[in-house]
Amino acid sequence: MGSETVMSHVPPRRFRRLRPAALAAVLLLPLGLAACGERGEGAAVGAPGLAPTPSPVPGTAVPGTPAPGTSAPADPTPAGTGPDAPAVSMPPGTPTPDGGARRVRVAVYFLNGEQVSPAPRTVAGPATADGALRALLSGPNGFERGHDRSTSIPSGTRLNSVVVRDRIATVDLSGRYDDGGGTLSMRARLAQVVFTATRFSSIDKVRFALDGEPVEAFGGEGVELGRPVGRQDFEDLTPDILVESPMIGESVRSPVRVWGSANTFEATIRFRLTDGGGATVADVFGTATSGSGTRGTYDLTIPYTATRPGSGVLTAFWDSPEDGRAVLSDTVPVRVTR
Repeated sequence: MGSETVMSHVPPRRFRRLRPAALAAVLLLPLGLAACGERGEGAAVGAPGLAPTPSPVPGTAVPGTPAPGTSAPADPTPAGTGPDAPAVSMPPGTPTPDGGARRVRVAVYFLNGEQVSPAPRTVAGPATADGALRALLSGPNGFERGHDRSTSIPSGTRLNSVVVRDRIATVDLSGRYDDGGGTLSMRARLAQVVFTATRFSSIDKVRFALDGEPVEAFGGEGVELGRPVGRQDFEDLTPDILVESPMIGESVRSPVRVWGSANTFEATIRFRLTDGGGATVADVFGTATSGSGTRGTYDLTIPYTATRPGSGVLTAFWDSPEDGRAVLSDTVPVRVTR
């Protein structure tokens, strides 16, 4: 948990519920400009899987372009769709059927247990931060729910606007956003918005508002939000090894590129990939840029030979220094191809 985020017993500020604006004011420049757009490293502020302070990892791919070893993600699958259903990909830059805005690959962050986990979406450019947050508010699809992805954001929450200035996004949500839930639920829903917004290169931190009113104490638990917050403020809701790519439901091919952030003992990390038949086709070790209390980044290219294509799992874990026991950190269901 970031040391700046604290709990307070200050009574939550009551907000006047206003009629949502007909048009959200979104001050985002096209992806092609350095001032705004999803981070070239694909994860968050400055580096794969980490926001906002670490330096970029060389060789990372531009979001909107499939990373080596992964295919462009499909649009959200309908409820009940299984991993073996035919993949429908929308490559970045592909015009919509009516010739409108191009579609852009983004990530939204749901919960896997009590920790954040990215999922792929495609949205209309260039206002991709706006589109990503709206996709987040729609919740996980059927396939994702079937693999334990959930959301703490109350159903019916609406996005009023996103305004980016000086690398801080002011995210204005409807008053429904702070309804119900205890401390964990409140912090989890804040983390989901923060991780989704800071996936973009123009955004380091997030300031919250509800129906146009700035938030200083959030929810009945009085979570203090008198200042902008970033990913480091939600370290306790981040897996020891956060896999930013590949994301749940994506197709992978050999060699698959795996990147993200980690905070493990001596920065050691390990990944295991199983194929459609359940056979282990890769089991590799790696090292993040930092660890042992400080979150660093990693970027690995993992070759494999699948004996049977189909539904597989990428598992991230690290070995305990005490007894060598494998400590499970994250699991990502993927579709393995040869």
